[in-house]
Amino acid sequence: MPGKVVAEALRYFSLTIREDVTPMTHQACVDSLHQYDAVLATLGDPYNAQVFDENHAPRCRILANFGVGYNHIDVEAAKRAGVVVTNTPGAVTDATADIALTLMLMTARRAGEAERMLRAGQWEGWHPTQLLGAHMSGKTLGLIGMGRIGKAVAKRAHYGFGMEVRFFNRSPVANPGVPSEQVDMEEALAADFVVIAVPGGPETRHLINAEALSQMKPHAFLINIARGDIVDEAALIDALQNEVIAGAGLDVYEHEPVVPPALMLMENVTLLPHLGTAALEVREAMGLMAVENLHAFFEGKPLPNQV
Repeated sequence: MPGKVVAEALRYFSLTIREDVTPMTHQACVDSLHQYDAVLATLGDPYNAQVFDENHAPRCRILANFGVGYNHIDVEAAKRAGVVVTNTPGAVTDATADIALTLMLMTARRAGEAERMLRAGQWEGWHPTQLLGAHMSGKTLGLIGMGRIGKAVAKRAHYGFGMEVRFFNRSPVANPGVPSEQVDMEEALAADFVVIAVPGGPETRHLINAEALSQMKPHAFLINIARGDIVDEAALIDALQNEVIAGAGLDVYEHEPVVPPALMLMENVTLLPHLGTAALEVREAMGLMAVENLHAFFEGKPLPNQV
């Protein structure tokens, strides 16, 4: 955790700080529920139903998730075990939306490919048809999901690049924040740029499958800033190899941290290592929000962000 978060937590709690930055193992998750009154968990830590089933009377009373997405935590199983779950919405919105625009621009303008060429010493100078990409201004944006992050992406795309926004959302959105049209998923997928911004979980796993990809345009780009398993990676690789779509920009992966070699070999794919919230002030805000949830719980106050 950033130093500011640790300092704030030390005001209220006796801490055990896990130095290993890799995801917790199943057994580590099980043990943590026995050993601690509270756990500040991260998105790689698999607190699934089995973890709670192996803890009939856990000492832990609250899991404060460091992040807005909590599909790695079985909330219903936690409730049955008497464990409260909280998250950190709001703090991640702008940073994640910024990464969506980064991926859109990098993929459309072939920025990753160009940098690799330059660093390899293969650039021979400017010429009129070198690395021609796609123009983003004035194109259509299809958003799959219109929550906080979807709205932030729409705002940047519309007001910054004059993009026409259409979006698919399971429930009606009264105030999208920008001129836009709520449409069915097939119509949203038919845009020039498609950005995935729905929550992860069983309901959205493989929402973007072979059928969905076939509804996109051959010149379109798929951008995923949500959760990796929303996209069927095998279907995406097939769609890219067979030119069903023009390219993809990914910040998340189905089996993180494993990235399929086929994706890494493609020049029309931009790959980032889950940078969505990777700005110091954002990570500090997330951590402070998690600590606030923990402090409120043990003070018997209403929880700011219970899920």
